[in-house]
Amino acid sequence: MASKIFSILRVMKEYSQLTEEERLALYDNFLQEPDSFYEKAENDQLSKALQSTYKERFLTMTRLMKIGFMLSNAKITHKPFTPANKD
Repeated sequence: MASKIFSILRVMKEYSQLTEEERLALYDNFLQEPDSFYEKAENDQLSKALQSTYKERFLTMTRLMKIGFMLSNAKITHKPFTPANKD
């Protein structure tokens, strides 16, 4: 069963290009074995990440570092919610 799902997923390029019958079959397979879909998504993300250049990886890392510095220096304040009265 899992091999059938993987063969469907390997052939499938985009969800939007599937017919209604293929979408229903894919949904039924997902309900039966959802872990295989998560494994496929992880493999797709990994292969996409491995295709990126060192420059792209560096730029992504520096962007994340900048966000991390910004969030570490952020001061979060909370103002109690007061609903507006409509008279």
